[in-house]
Amino acid sequence: MMQWNNWTRNSDFILLGFFDHSSLHTFFFSLILAIFFMALIGNSVMVILIYLDAQLHTPMYILLSQLSLMDLMLISTTVPQMAFNFLSGNKSISMAGCGVQIFFYVSLLGAECFLLAAMAYDRYVAICYPLRYPILMSRKICSLMAAFSWIFGSLDGIIDVAAVLSFSYCGTREIPHFFCDIPALLTISCSDTLIFEKIIFFCCVIMLIFPVVIVIASYICVILAVIKMASAESRQKAFATCSSHIMVVGIYYGAAMFIYMQPSSSRSPNQDKIVSAFYTILTPLLNPLIYSLRNKEVARAFMKVSRMDKAAG
Repeated sequence: MMQWNNWTRNSDFILLGFFDHSSLHTFFFSLILAIFFMALIGNSVMVILIYLDAQLHTPMYILLSQLSLMDLMLISTTVPQMAFNFLSGNKSISMAGCGVQIFFYVSLLGAECFLLAAMAYDRYVAICYPLRYPILMSRKICSLMAAFSWIFGSLDGIIDVAAVLSFSYCGTREIPHFFCDIPALLTISCSDTLIFEKIIFFCCVIMLIFPVVIVIASYICVILAVIKMASAESRQKAFATCSSHIMVVGIYYGAAMFIYMQPSSSRSPNQDKIVSAFYTILTPLLNPLIYSLRNKEVARAFMKVSRMDKAAG
């Protein structure tokens, strides 16, 4: 039993995290916790509104509900563990816990990459082929796009977890991050990870570059189509429907490429932590704000559901 306990303790990782217990760091921790709860509420509201309002049962909003669900799960993968470690003073995480974090984190990142590409294609069809939109973006096609986003993301998560947990880790097993991120784990591995790093780069080309190409191609076609529109009002409406998505894509893909396509020799642990915090904590908060504040249909659905609640009360 003693040998088992020793092995268990030695197999745990130590998450060095962001914060100590100074007044300034306590303030920043409280701020992140506030952002976490706001993101939970914002994304939950988006999912519930789209589910309850029949007028939002269109491909654009179905895909948006999936994005909100992914953001909800993504921020829940990292922040609760970070909060537990900070409040309890226990910075350890088990090998299994680390594997679970990696799986959900990588799977959700990959799924969002493909989903954002599907959302760009949806806007391309809506603006460039409005009369054929019900056929090219039917409910079945939309559901398949969402399903394949989840499937491809999960496959990437399974491959990465299997590889990372097969490596040997030695020394203090201290991860210079606030969650089990793959680049941070590779820095403390005793194994030769060069081949795996090349595989990660190849996966990033598929999971990041390929969707980015789809997004760029879609919006080049959209811009060309909008320029040809005779009515200034039509051009403004078309750009308004795409601007929110372009903002989200720029934030998300830019940060993800910075983390996963940067050579390991030029990495800075503090820099990686800040960028990771940006797109795993801040982006899930920004997405519902960007889409809801700039979208009249979401605001209308919110008012409708609010009136229904008051009437029921």
